[in-house]
Amino acid sequence: MFRRFLLCLLLFAPLLRADESPDDLAYGLGARLGERLRMEVPGLPLEELIAGLRQAYRDEPLRLDAQRIDLLLAEHEARQQNADTQRAQAIERRFLVNEKARPGVRELDGGVLRTELRAGQGAKPGPRGKVQVRYAGWLADGSLFDESRTPQWFNLDSVIDGWRIALLEMPKGAKWRLVIPSAQAYGAEGAGDLIPPYAPLVFELELLDVAD
Repeated sequence: MFRRFLLCLLLFAPLLRADESPDDLAYGLGARLGERLRMEVPGLPLEELIAGLRQAYRDEPLRLDAQRIDLLLAEHEARQQNADTQRAQAIERRFLVNEKARPGVRELDGGVLRTELRAGQGAKPGPRGKVQVRYAGWLADGSLFDESRTPQWFNLDSVIDGWRIALLEMPKGAKWRLVIPSAQAYGAEGAGDLIPPYAPLVFELELLDVAD
């Protein structure tokens, strides 16, 4: 975590122009580093932080050898990842409990929650069928991460598990609100920058057509 942040900080720091002060640039880099460290590792002994920074920058002998430094940073990163995981899982549990208590919610397989927004009258898709849908998707905090402006066709075996669970019970013409646990979506890995790990997803999903 530290190494990635420091690398980005140095790569994206502006090049020093003739009219810029080296003192100001150094202060700015230190300020950004300090802000990040304050959030990620509160309570650090600043004297030791500055000593390590000074010795490494001057290419002086370090108080700890490289193997020890790498081990310490790896252990810290593992602890941070574990704490982040536990926090995300707790947030998801609270969100799902609240969603399950909403009026009109029915729980499907896998903990998927659905609320009927419009009833359908047509056929339901088969396990290997195709579906034409219109949809919008939000994170638990209400931020929109995806939507279809035009109807889209999907193979049922290519969509996330939460969609497949719902669509197999969904008649053509229906529109449902779905709350999908992370285990039936993108799980511990998330999906790039859009969907973080252990993120439950909310969809409004409209089934427009089905095909074999």
